[in-house]
Amino acid sequence: MLVGIELNKYQAQGDVTNEMVACLHTVAAKRCQASFARLFHYFAPRLRAYALKQMGNDALAMELVQETLTNVWQKAHLFDASKGAPSTWIFTIARNIRFDMLRKQQHRKEDICADDLWPVLCEQTADLAQPELDEQVTLEQVGQLFEALPDKQKQVIEAIYIQGKSQQEVADALGIPLGTVKSRTRLALQRLKEMLSDED
Repeated sequence: MLVGIELNKYQAQGDVTNEMVACLHTVAAKRCQASFARLFHYFAPRLRAYALKQMGNDALAMELVQETLTNVWQKAHLFDASKGAPSTWIFTIARNIRFDMLRKQQHRKEDICADDLWPVLCEQTADLAQPELDEQVTLEQVGQLFEALPDKQKQVIEAIYIQGKSQQEVADALGIPLGTVKSRTRLALQRLKEMLSDED
């Protein structure tokens, strides 16, 4: 019975994948709005959940969803089913847009709190909490300060807060102890706070 349930689950997943492939091809070939609507209804909630987890800000999450699905509409002809599933392709677009949203700060005028950029900040550095964390800073400021960090600290911060990796994943990828990752993260965030303070 359990085997049958598992087979049905995989069959259902395969059916959805095939449907999404067909929708992407139809959007690419005919600019079919009905097919795009199906893609939208399937992927929008998943993209929003991903964006909320990574960015911790609903407005930014919705912006990422909109930008991602706009790209899907415009670039559906670039999808190649032989190279991967629709979800892989679409979430790659989402990750690239998320990276751009954080790195191309000149396209954003409003201020956002540092906590929105780094939702894990307070949890990981509660002992370092300073008033600067609550101040409003522009993405452009943060981007400039980020570039001023030492390479090893910048590498860890980028992996955790831009690529969305866990500290353990970063430690494994770099071949260094978890404690070293945590230390570099704390030092980098402390340095960012100091630089923010210096700019005031």
